[in-house]
Amino acid sequence: MWFNCDPVVVRIAAAVVLAAALACANAPAARQTPTIAGGVSVLGVPVGGLTSEPARARIEAAFSRPVHIVYRGNTITVSTQRLGAGAGVDAAVTSALAATPRSRIALPVTFSRRNVSSFVDWLARRFYRPPQDATLVGADETGPLIREGKAGLAVRRETMRIALAQTLRSASRAPLQLLTKPVPPKVTRATFGQVIVISRGGNSLRLYDSTQLVRSFGVATGRAEYPTPAGIWHIVDMERNPWWRPPDSPWARGLKPIPPGPGNPLGTRWMGLDAAGVGIHGTPDDASIGYSASHGCIRMHVPDAEWLFDHVGYGTAVVIL
Repeated sequence: MWFNCDPVVVRIAAAVVLAAALACANAPAARQTPTIAGGVSVLGVPVGGLTSEPARARIEAAFSRPVHIVYRGNTITVSTQRLGAGAGVDAAVTSALAATPRSRIALPVTFSRRNVSSFVDWLARRFYRPPQDATLVGADETGPLIREGKAGLAVRRETMRIALAQTLRSASRAPLQLLTKPVPPKVTRATFGQVIVISRGGNSLRLYDSTQLVRSFGVATGRAEYPTPAGIWHIVDMERNPWWRPPDSPWARGLKPIPPGPGNPLGTRWMGLDAAGVGIHGTPDDASIGYSASHGCIRMHVPDAEWLFDHVGYGTAVVIL
């Protein structure tokens, strides 16, 4: 075998080998990629021993997890994007790479207060339950029968906004309990107000403040052929010194209107009900009180009607038994 030992050739070959060695030494792949010191965490997420890209992926995955809101077996899931939330992951990774072992690095978090408020408003509409006021269901000889009201439900909006903000700023995505408060009814059994109970059989009228008796009166109610209508009614018209105008009824055919004065069949006060043509009023015919003597209305002594007029108002409930 023949070898070329020319010194020039040898020198050239040596130079090529040296250049290749230097190129390999300076190549990027030969450089050691920096890793994060052991025990370092970013917003509670452990990243020790990781290089920048795996650390960035782990932090982004932890932050991007959705938020869960739970209430009575229902779970509402909302994404961080819906809340306009973002995190400064690059800055946190840079800090982690430069940190000493077991350091805890903060993660800069931003979110849209408008988006958070909009989401909370949506929750409030979805879970709102209106309160139910107390209702009058009738009466008996003991007084009005009033069904108690029920409280409603509303979301604590400001508290929920704060809770969502705190959740976004932390790495925890533990389910967040929907925070609510009761909404009391405006009208309760105790605050129902005035109720008039009229007994046709006993020809009596009793005024109650809710279920508390205020005062009782003798009255006249409708005769058999013109009975006072039973049911739950309300005062819808109140007049001082009213005119009497003939109703559209056979018994009043041919009669003329009567102006206010001593002979007016309605006395000095009129409290009309939403039962057509029926009202509570005074009467100059005192002898009819205590009997079924009217054409459907409820007659009272004039002073009694004036007193009642001053103690009730539009909308007062009237139960006729």
